[in-house]
Amino acid sequence: MAQAILVRELGGPEVLKMEGVTLAAPGPGEVQIRQVAIGLNFIDVYFRTGLYKSATGLPFVPGKEGAGIVTAVGDGVSLFSVGDRVAYASADGAYASERNVDASQLVRVPDGISLETAAAMMLKGMTAQYLLNQTFKVGPETILLFHAAAGGVGLIAGQWAKALGATVIGTAGSQEKIDLALAHGYDHVINYRTDNFVTRVKELTGGRGVDVVYDSVGRDTYPASLDCLKPRGLWVSFGNSSGPVEAFNIGMLAQKGSLFATRPTLFSYVATRPALEACANSLFDVVQSNKVRININQTYLLAEAGRAHTDLETRKTSGTTLLIP
Repeated sequence: MAQAILVRELGGPEVLKMEGVTLAAPGPGEVQIRQVAIGLNFIDVYFRTGLYKSATGLPFVPGKEGAGIVTAVGDGVSLFSVGDRVAYASADGAYASERNVDASQLVRVPDGISLETAAAMMLKGMTAQYLLNQTFKVGPETILLFHAAAGGVGLIAGQWAKALGATVIGTAGSQEKIDLALAHGYDHVINYRTDNFVTRVKELTGGRGVDVVYDSVGRDTYPASLDCLKPRGLWVSFGNSSGPVEAFNIGMLAQKGSLFATRPTLFSYVATRPALEACANSLFDVVQSNKVRININQTYLLAEAGRAHTDLETRKTSGTTLLIP
Protein backbone atom coordinates (compact mmCIF):
# COMPACT_ATOMS: atom_id res chain seq x y z
CA MET A 1 0.00 0.00 0.00
CA ALA A 2 1.29 3.46 -0.90
CA GLN A 3 1.57 6.25 1.65
CA ALA A 4 0.30 9.73 0.89
CA ILE A 5 -0.44 13.04 2.59
CA LEU A 6 -4.15 13.82 2.33
CA VAL A 7 -5.83 17.17 2.91
CA ARG A 8 -9.37 16.47 4.10
CA GLU A 9 -10.05 20.04 5.22
CA LEU A 10 -8.44 23.35 4.38
CA GLY A 11 -6.34 25.04 7.03
CA GLY A 12 -2.93 25.19 8.66
CA PRO A 13 -0.07 22.69 8.50
CA GLU A 14 -1.92 20.45 10.95
CA VAL A 15 -4.33 19.33 8.20
CA LEU A 16 -1.52 17.44 6.44
CA LYS A 17 -2.04 13.82 7.49
CA MET A 18 -0.26 10.68 6.27
CA GLU A 19 -2.58 7.84 5.22
CA GLY A 20 -2.30 4.52 3.47
CA VAL A 21 -3.82 4.59 -0.02
CA THR A 22 -4.56 1.87 -2.54
CA LEU A 23 -2.87 2.66 -5.83
CA ALA A 24 -4.62 1.41 -8.95
CA ALA A 25 -2.74 0.25 -12.04
CA PRO A 26 -1.84 3.13 -14.35
CA GLY A 27 -4.64 4.02 -16.75
CA PRO A 28 -4.31 4.77 -20.46
CA GLY A 29 -1.63 7.42 -20.98
CA GLU A 30 -0.41 7.14 -17.40
CA VAL A 31 2.88 6.07 -15.83
CA GLN A 32 3.28 4.68 -12.33
CA ILE A 33 6.36 5.79 -10.44
CA ARG A 34 8.04 4.98 -7.14
CA GLN A 35 9.03 8.37 -5.84
CA VAL A 36 12.52 9.01 -4.55
CA ALA A 37 12.02 12.65 -3.55
CA ILE A 38 9.33 15.33 -3.60
CA GLY A 39 9.87 19.07 -3.88
CA LEU A 40 8.37 21.48 -1.34
CA ASN A 41 7.04 24.72 -2.84
CA PHE A 42 5.04 27.69 -1.59
CA ILE A 43 2.29 26.86 -4.07
CA ASP A 44 1.64 23.77 -1.91
CA VAL A 45 0.70 26.15 0.92
CA TYR A 46 -1.70 28.04 -1.33
CA PHE A 47 -3.59 24.83 -2.12
CA ARG A 48 -3.58 23.70 1.53
CA THR A 49 -5.13 26.98 2.71
CA GLY A 50 -7.59 27.26 -0.16
CA LEU A 51 -6.04 30.36 -1.74
CA TYR A 52 -5.77 28.17 -4.84
CA LYS A 53 -8.49 25.60 -5.49
CA SER A 54 -7.69 21.92 -6.00
CA ALA A 55 -9.13 20.62 -9.26
CA THR A 56 -10.35 17.48 -7.49
CA GLY A 57 -11.86 19.17 -4.43
CA LEU A 58 -11.52 17.63 -0.97
CA PRO A 59 -9.83 15.38 -0.08
CA PHE A 60 -6.71 15.83 -2.20
CA VAL A 61 -3.02 14.97 -2.18
CA PRO A 62 -0.97 18.20 -2.37
CA GLY A 63 2.28 18.83 -4.19
CA LYS A 64 3.31 19.36 -7.79
CA GLU A 65 6.97 18.36 -8.05
CA GLY A 66 8.80 15.07 -7.70
CA ALA A 67 11.13 12.50 -9.20
CA GLY A 68 11.29 8.74 -9.20
CA ILE A 69 11.55 5.52 -11.15
CA VAL A 70 8.92 4.16 -13.53
CA THR A 71 7.43 0.90 -12.22
CA ALA A 72 4.56 0.41 -14.71
CA VAL A 73 3.12 2.05 -17.82
CA GLY A 74 -0.45 2.24 -19.03
CA ASP A 75 -1.82 1.62 -22.49
CA GLY A 76 -0.68 4.01 -25.17
CA VAL A 77 2.48 5.17 -23.40
CA SER A 78 5.45 5.13 -25.75
CA LEU A 79 7.76 7.78 -24.33
CA PHE A 80 8.66 5.91 -21.12
CA SER A 81 9.52 2.37 -20.02
CA VAL A 82 9.83 0.54 -16.69
CA GLY A 83 13.08 1.56 -15.02
CA ASP A 84 13.27 5.06 -16.52
CA ARG A 85 14.31 7.90 -14.23
CA VAL A 86 11.70 10.64 -14.53
CA ALA A 87 10.67 13.94 -12.97
CA TYR A 88 7.81 16.42 -13.18
CA ALA A 89 7.02 19.97 -12.13
CA SER A 90 3.29 20.42 -12.56
CA ALA A 91 1.42 17.21 -11.74
CA ASP A 92 -0.94 17.53 -8.77
CA GLY A 93 -0.66 14.82 -6.10
CA ALA A 94 3.08 14.71 -5.45
CA TYR A 95 3.01 14.05 -1.68
CA ALA A 96 2.99 10.25 -2.03
CA SER A 97 5.44 7.36 -1.93
CA GLU A 98 4.04 5.98 -5.20
CA ARG A 99 1.70 7.54 -7.70
CA ASN A 100 0.29 7.54 -11.20
CA VAL A 101 1.15 10.50 -13.44
CA ASP A 102 -0.05 11.46 -16.89
CA ALA A 103 2.92 10.69 -19.12
CA SER A 104 2.57 14.08 -20.79
CA GLN A 105 3.73 15.72 -17.53
CA LEU A 106 6.97 13.74 -17.24
CA VAL A 107 10.47 14.30 -18.55
CA ARG A 108 13.36 11.87 -18.50
CA VAL A 109 16.15 12.83 -16.08
CA PRO A 110 19.57 12.88 -17.79
CA ASP A 111 22.45 10.78 -16.56
CA GLY A 112 24.58 12.82 -14.21
CA ILE A 113 21.62 14.45 -12.44
CA SER A 114 20.40 12.61 -9.35
CA LEU A 115 16.70 12.09 -8.74
CA GLU A 116 17.00 14.12 -5.55
CA THR A 117 18.46 17.02 -7.51
CA ALA A 118 15.74 16.67 -10.14
CA ALA A 119 13.00 16.78 -7.50
CA ALA A 120 14.65 19.82 -5.94
CA MET A 121 14.84 21.82 -9.14
CA MET A 122 12.04 21.01 -11.57
CA LEU A 123 9.36 23.49 -10.53
CA LYS A 124 11.75 26.10 -9.16
CA GLY A 125 14.28 25.76 -11.97
CA MET A 126 11.72 25.76 -14.76
CA THR A 127 10.13 28.80 -13.12
CA ALA A 128 13.51 30.55 -13.23
CA GLN A 129 13.89 29.45 -16.85
CA TYR A 130 10.71 31.07 -18.09
CA LEU A 131 11.10 34.17 -15.91
CA LEU A 132 14.60 34.95 -17.19
CA ASN A 133 14.33 33.69 -20.77
CA GLN A 134 10.71 34.14 -21.77
CA THR A 135 8.73 36.55 -19.56
CA PHE A 136 11.62 39.00 -19.87
CA LYS A 137 14.71 38.14 -21.87
CA VAL A 138 17.56 38.86 -19.49
CA GLY A 139 20.96 39.71 -20.98
CA PRO A 140 24.18 41.65 -20.36
CA GLU A 141 22.40 45.01 -20.39
CA THR A 142 19.77 43.97 -17.84
CA ILE A 143 19.60 45.25 -14.27
CA LEU A 144 17.05 43.29 -12.29
CA LEU A 145 15.62 43.03 -8.78
CA PHE A 146 14.66 39.61 -7.43
CA HIS A 147 12.76 39.47 -4.14
CA ALA A 148 13.30 36.47 -1.83
CA ALA A 149 16.78 36.03 -3.24
CA ALA A 150 17.61 33.20 -0.82
CA GLY A 151 14.47 31.21 -1.65
CA GLY A 152 14.35 28.14 -3.85
CA VAL A 153 13.63 30.04 -7.06
CA GLY A 154 15.79 32.97 -6.00
CA LEU A 155 19.01 30.98 -5.57
CA ILE A 156 18.59 29.38 -8.99
CA ALA A 157 17.59 32.63 -10.66
CA GLY A 158 20.54 34.54 -9.21
CA GLN A 159 23.06 32.12 -10.70
CA TRP A 160 21.25 31.88 -14.02
CA ALA A 161 20.84 35.64 -14.40
CA LYS A 162 24.53 36.13 -13.64
CA ALA A 163 25.42 33.54 -16.27
CA LEU A 164 23.34 35.58 -18.73
CA GLY A 165 25.46 38.63 -17.91
CA ALA A 166 22.92 40.64 -15.90
CA THR A 167 23.46 42.88 -12.90
CA VAL A 168 21.53 41.06 -10.19
CA ILE A 169 20.06 42.77 -7.13
CA GLY A 170 18.16 40.79 -4.51
CA THR A 171 16.36 41.19 -1.21
CA ALA A 172 16.53 38.92 1.85
CA GLY A 173 15.58 39.11 5.51
CA SER A 174 18.74 38.16 7.43
CA GLN A 175 22.49 38.35 7.12
CA GLU A 176 22.66 34.58 6.75
CA LYS A 177 20.31 34.71 3.77
CA ILE A 178 22.14 37.72 2.31
CA ASP A 179 25.42 35.79 2.44
CA LEU A 180 23.75 32.78 0.83
CA ALA A 181 22.37 34.88 -2.04
CA LEU A 182 25.72 36.62 -2.59
CA ALA A 183 27.26 33.16 -3.00
CA HIS A 184 24.69 32.35 -5.69
CA GLY A 185 25.18 35.04 -8.30
CA TYR A 186 23.80 38.21 -6.73
CA ASP A 187 25.84 41.38 -7.06
CA HIS A 188 23.96 43.20 -4.30
CA VAL A 189 21.51 41.95 -1.66
CA ILE A 190 19.37 44.33 0.39
CA ASN A 191 18.16 43.48 3.89
CA TYR A 192 14.49 44.38 3.62
CA ARG A 193 14.10 44.28 7.42
CA THR A 194 16.63 47.04 8.06
CA ASP A 195 16.81 48.98 4.78
CA ASN A 196 14.27 50.62 2.48
CA PHE A 197 14.72 48.50 -0.62
CA VAL A 198 13.37 51.21 -2.95
CA THR A 199 15.93 53.72 -1.71
CA ARG A 200 18.75 51.18 -1.98
CA VAL A 201 17.76 50.14 -5.50
CA LYS A 202 17.79 53.77 -6.61
CA GLU A 203 21.23 54.22 -5.01
CA LEU A 204 22.59 51.10 -6.69
CA THR A 205 21.25 52.14 -10.11
CA GLY A 206 22.22 55.80 -9.99
CA GLY A 207 18.57 56.79 -9.65
CA ARG A 208 17.51 55.06 -12.86
CA GLY A 209 15.76 52.00 -11.45
CA VAL A 210 15.81 48.43 -12.74
CA ASP A 211 14.53 46.94 -15.97
CA VAL A 212 12.48 44.21 -14.30
CA VAL A 213 11.34 43.26 -10.80
CA TYR A 214 10.63 39.61 -10.07
CA ASP A 215 8.24 39.51 -7.12
CA SER A 216 7.03 36.31 -5.45
CA VAL A 217 6.26 38.04 -2.14
CA GLY A 218 3.05 39.85 -3.04
CA ARG A 219 1.32 42.02 -0.47
CA ASP A 220 4.39 43.12 1.51
CA THR A 221 6.35 44.34 -1.53
CA TYR A 222 3.49 46.03 -3.42
CA PRO A 223 3.39 48.80 -4.54
CA ALA A 224 6.99 49.51 -3.52
CA SER A 225 8.24 47.12 -6.21
CA LEU A 226 6.82 49.46 -8.85
CA ASP A 227 8.93 52.31 -7.46
CA CYS A 228 12.08 50.30 -8.19
CA LEU A 229 11.42 50.23 -11.94
CA LYS A 230 12.70 52.55 -14.60
CA PRO A 231 10.09 54.04 -16.99
CA ARG A 232 8.48 51.30 -19.08
CA GLY A 233 9.96 48.65 -16.78
CA LEU A 234 8.26 45.32 -16.09
CA TRP A 235 6.85 44.10 -12.77
CA VAL A 236 6.59 40.30 -12.75
CA SER A 237 4.32 39.13 -9.93
CA PHE A 238 4.71 35.35 -9.74
CA GLY A 239 3.79 34.52 -6.14
CA ASN A 240 2.09 35.61 -2.92
CA SER A 241 4.22 34.36 -0.03
CA SER A 242 3.13 37.28 2.20
CA GLY A 243 -0.45 37.23 0.93
CA PRO A 244 -2.10 38.29 -2.33
CA VAL A 245 -1.86 41.81 -3.73
CA GLU A 246 -5.16 43.51 -2.99
CA ALA A 247 -6.89 46.32 -4.88
CA PHE A 248 -4.44 46.41 -7.78
CA ASN A 249 -4.89 49.77 -9.52
CA ILE A 250 -3.91 49.53 -13.18
CA GLY A 251 -3.80 53.33 -13.39
CA MET A 252 -0.80 53.27 -11.08
CA LEU A 253 1.26 51.82 -13.93
CA ALA A 254 0.76 55.04 -15.88
CA GLN A 255 1.49 57.23 -12.87
CA LYS A 256 4.79 55.49 -12.16
CA GLY A 257 6.24 55.63 -15.67
CA SER A 258 4.13 53.70 -18.19
CA LEU A 259 5.06 50.45 -16.49
CA PHE A 260 4.16 46.93 -17.58
CA ALA A 261 2.84 44.23 -15.24
CA THR A 262 2.30 40.49 -15.69
CA ARG A 263 1.12 37.62 -13.47
CA PRO A 264 2.63 34.51 -15.09
CA THR A 265 2.53 30.87 -14.03
CA LEU A 266 4.78 28.04 -15.12
CA PHE A 267 1.84 26.02 -16.35
CA SER A 268 1.13 28.49 -19.17
CA TYR A 269 4.73 28.22 -20.33
CA VAL A 270 4.82 24.39 -20.47
CA ALA A 271 1.32 23.78 -21.81
CA THR A 272 2.52 21.77 -24.83
CA ARG A 273 4.95 18.84 -25.01
CA PRO A 274 7.52 20.80 -27.08
CA ALA A 275 7.35 23.72 -24.64
CA LEU A 276 7.75 21.40 -21.63
CA GLU A 277 10.75 19.63 -23.14
CA ALA A 278 12.40 22.89 -24.24
CA CYS A 279 12.01 24.41 -20.76
CA ALA A 280 13.27 21.28 -18.99
CA ASN A 281 16.20 20.79 -21.37
CA SER A 282 17.25 24.41 -20.92
CA LEU A 283 17.32 23.80 -17.14
CA PHE A 284 19.21 20.52 -17.47
CA ASP A 285 21.78 22.24 -19.71
CA VAL A 286 22.63 25.05 -17.24
CA VAL A 287 22.86 22.58 -14.36
CA GLN A 288 25.06 20.10 -16.23
CA SER A 289 27.31 22.94 -17.42
CA ASN A 290 27.75 23.99 -13.76
CA LYS A 291 26.43 27.48 -14.44
CA VAL A 292 23.72 26.76 -11.87
CA ARG A 293 24.27 24.69 -8.72
CA ILE A 294 21.29 23.02 -7.07
CA ASN A 295 21.78 22.82 -3.32
CA ILE A 296 19.34 20.88 -1.16
CA ASN A 297 19.19 22.95 2.00
CA GLN A 298 16.60 21.00 4.03
CA THR A 299 15.09 17.52 3.98
CA TYR A 300 12.10 16.15 5.88
CA LEU A 301 10.39 12.80 5.88
CA LEU A 302 7.12 12.85 3.94
CA ALA A 303 5.32 12.17 7.23
CA GLU A 304 6.79 15.48 8.49
CA ALA A 305 5.13 17.55 5.76
CA GLY A 306 3.28 19.61 8.38
CA ARG A 307 6.52 20.63 10.07
CA ALA A 308 8.06 21.41 6.68
CA HIS A 309 5.14 23.71 5.84
CA THR A 310 5.45 25.45 9.20
CA ASP A 311 9.15 26.09 8.67
CA LEU A 312 8.53 27.32 5.12
CA GLU A 313 5.79 29.74 6.16
CA THR A 314 7.79 31.11 9.09
CA ARG A 315 10.81 31.70 6.83
CA LYS A 316 12.99 29.22 8.68
CA THR A 317 13.99 27.55 5.43
CA SER A 318 16.27 28.81 2.68
CA GLY A 319 16.76 27.55 -0.82
CA THR A 320 15.42 24.12 -1.72
CA THR A 321 13.59 21.68 0.52
CA LEU A 322 12.79 18.01 -0.15
CA LEU A 323 10.28 15.59 1.32
CA ILE A 324 11.56 12.00 1.36
CA PRO A 325 9.01 9.15 1.22
